[in-house]
Amino acid sequence: MKTIYPRSLAATLDVVNDAYFYGKTIKKSQREQIAQWIASRQGLPGSYARMFAPTAYDFKRGIRLFTGERMISGAAIGHILGEEACRTLILMKSSDSKVKDALQRATRGMMSFLNKPRRNIGHYCCGPCTGAYWRHLIVGGLDNNKRRLAAGVRLLKSCRDNEGSWRRFPFFYTLLALHEMDFPAARAEIDYAAPRCEKYLKYARKDGTYSNRRRMLAQRVLEL
Repeated sequence: MKTIYPRSLAATLDVVNDAYFYGKTIKKSQREQIAQWIASRQGLPGSYARMFAPTAYDFKRGIRLFTGERMISGAAIGHILGEEACRTLILMKSSDSKVKDALQRATRGMMSFLNKPRRNIGHYCCGPCTGAYWRHLIVGGLDNNKRRLAAGVRLLKSCRDNEGSWRRFPFFYTLLALHEMDFPAARAEIDYAAPRCEKYLKYARKDGTYSNRRRMLAQRVLEL
């Protein structure tokens, strides 16, 4: 299994996310190589808040979130991939001191942005960026994780559209974050979204990378 795509941080992170999502095994030697490659991109030109920089290819072609939503804004690409890269390094638990140092620098960079006055500590600039921010918090990144997530879910509830989804928040990427949160308010949002998941499964495509992920996610949500 190819694990590092030198032309694309997005593609490299997608391989790791796919493995975690489906419970696949990535060999320890491969995990270390991935972690070192991601860490080498810390603070490079194009990085958001001195996190991990997307490649020129990522910026030129745009990216797709794990659940398939397209992103073309340069700022959003930088922020989302930075948060997702931090999440990946936390999950991979590399023992390499250079990787640990790079993650610490990235964390300090992002915290410098979060410490600016904000209306809601659980929300970032937009729905997709907030989803990436939540996914970073869920694995223990940044600080005040539970407080930030609780504030974010309260805001999400206020954005319900009464059709099973939320205004401004991409449905499946938001659901991906919610199903990894373990507190009542998040489960309440999952219950709210469940009827839409049921409807989706009736008509969803049976093939394709993103269709398969969305179907699996919807099934897991309904099992909750």
